[in-house]
Amino acid sequence: MPDPSTYRPAVGSIPESPGVYKFRDPNGRVVYVGKAKNLRQRLNSYFADVAGLHPRTRQMVTTAASVEWTVVGTEVEALQLEYNWIKEFDPRFNVRYRDDKSYPSLAVTLNEEYPRLQVMRGPKKKGVRYFGPYAHAWAIRETLDTLTRVFPARTCSNGVFKRAGQIGRPCLLGYIGKCAAPCVGRVSAEEHRQIVDGFCEFMAGRTDQMIRRLEREMAEAAEAMEYEKAARLRDDLGALRRAMEKQAVVLGNGTDADVVAFAQDELEASVQVFHVRGGRVRGQRGWIVDKVEEVSTGELVEQFVLQVYGGVDEATGVGEAGEAVPREVLVPELPDDADVYEELLSELRGSRVSLRVPQRGDKRALLETVERNAKEAFARHRVKRSSDLTARSLALSELQEALELPDAPLRIECIDVSHVQQTNVVASMVVFEDGLAKKSDYRRFSVTHGTDDTAAMAEVVRRRFARHLKEEQDRRDEQGVAAEEGRPRRFAYPPNLLVVDGGAPQVAAAARSLDELGIVDVAVCGLAKRMEEVWLPGESDPVILPRTSEALYLLQRVRDEAHRFAITYHRQKRSTSMLVSLLDDVPGLGETRRKALMKQFGSLKRLRAATVEELMVVPGIGRRTAEAVLAAVAQPEAGEAGAPEASGPADDAAPAGETVETTTAPAGPAARGTPRSGSGATAEVGLVAS
Repeated sequence: MPDPSTYRPAVGSIPESPGVYKFRDPNGRVVYVGKAKNLRQRLNSYFADVAGLHPRTRQMVTTAASVEWTVVGTEVEALQLEYNWIKEFDPRFNVRYRDDKSYPSLAVTLNEEYPRLQVMRGPKKKGVRYFGPYAHAWAIRETLDTLTRVFPARTCSNGVFKRAGQIGRPCLLGYIGKCAAPCVGRVSAEEHRQIVDGFCEFMAGRTDQMIRRLEREMAEAAEAMEYEKAARLRDDLGALRRAMEKQAVVLGNGTDADVVAFAQDELEASVQVFHVRGGRVRGQRGWIVDKVEEVSTGELVEQFVLQVYGGVDEATGVGEAGEAVPREVLVPELPDDADVYEELLSELRGSRVSLRVPQRGDKRALLETVERNAKEAFARHRVKRSSDLTARSLALSELQEALELPDAPLRIECIDVSHVQQTNVVASMVVFEDGLAKKSDYRRFSVTHGTDDTAAMAEVVRRRFARHLKEEQDRRDEQGVAAEEGRPRRFAYPPNLLVVDGGAPQVAAAARSLDELGIVDVAVCGLAKRMEEVWLPGESDPVILPRTSEALYLLQRVRDEAHRFAITYHRQKRSTSMLVSLLDDVPGLGETRRKALMKQFGSLKRLRAATVEELMVVPGIGRRTAEAVLAAVAQPEAGEAGAPEASGPADDAAPAGETVETTTAPAGPAARGTPRSGSGATAEVGLVAS
């Protein structure tokens, strides 16, 4: 692994001018491209203290073997050069906007003598005007079918057009009035282009002028008693209004904007864009972006502006990605150099462009809608990936190879510890078989002796596998308790791989417990949250899985599920212990009545929401005692109200009636603070949609 100090530029050799820099690996391949207002300040930050860098930045500088830079005159020039280099070198540590699918657009070939309306995918061409993109090709064809009644422009291919001219007979669309038939001379090239121009004006949002013109012509035809023409214009108006109804009016001031939103986790981000033209949503587009390094939302916005609009052709105003620069770009967070990006967009458009975060009103509401779509699209992407049999098989085979296991880990168990400042320590165990969660085998543990992460991890592993050994012995003796009661032996089936949430200390604690029990056929690894490193027992260096690895994705899902399950149990335990603590001080409330209250209401939240009359239903509770109980639980204890909720959905992992493997700790004062889990909480971001 290269040492950054070996290729650090000499002190004072880096200019303080704006510019663009490239990091190259030992083979000369560009791994990262960046731009800076001050090259010296930016590049020195990569070499000042490698240990203090963000883990992913550290990975980049240790992957690289050299750095070079180019000085430019302005920050806008730096942006343009950065775009060109990213396009040319495709560096692995830069965010790359790639479509998760190919979006079709409605194209008008203005560069031809007789322009054609058609569905077009792929790279955008010069001289062609695009509308969209649309989510489906059928949506374009439906729009064309409606509008060609009013704007009978050519939609046929060049071969069909040429053949019709040779035989002197138009196609079917020419006979039914949905094409002006320029192929046989019914209209001239100028007249046909006027039809196409009207179509483009309507699609560009200038619908009110078109509606008023047709209404005026219909009234004039009716006054002149040209009733057939008036009826035809009436039908044309109906067709236009139907086409307009299919495009939602979101902003009433004729806004021309692109609205961008993101949903992301540590590895990927979902990007959604709504193209609003003339106050109507004219198209929608989405990407799934691989985050090779840690990037903020503002940095994602930077890359979006650069890559989506950076290649705009000045003659057509359309970029290689097919996006014309709008008057406004609405984003959830501004990049650091927002004014520079505004200047770049303004140059590309040829007029002022606003890059901003909407704060209120219709534009803010529309941004929230786009954010919901981004989250739903991300959810669909993750569900599709986790449910893909091929992906699961690949993940298991990659794990086997990376961890050097004798067989693919068909059964994986993961243990996570959760506590608040070493109080109310609990743990969870989740099970994945064939890459899918097996919720019937989930278990929860109340930890009695472990006072820190490693001790608690050692205790839980010891208890889980001691139970496994006992049930194995019971099975051999054919007289185990589980067999006598007819219950399945939940712990008799050991995992191929035991995953712990944490780094080297937690892995070492789990391995010690297995060694003490004499278990040698269960592999152990840990997934550290900070760098997503995989730690193995006795190894001084972690295993680094590729960021796009299906094996890493599976380990993250297992770890996140264990964390969710542990946090849910921890919340329940805290609520119960807090309720007991509050009721201890109520005069006249003995242990029997206290147990009756807990049985009736179950949680502190439900007890606080109860009325005096509802409390008096409990045997032995009179009005005075009920009022004292409500007074005792009405105000949260110090620290309770400010304790933030840890991430994780409601507890739906274990089936109803599940026997939980726990050792109940004595109830004590409620713990204060924020629940934590193992080496750190993992928030599972975004599920998804469009």
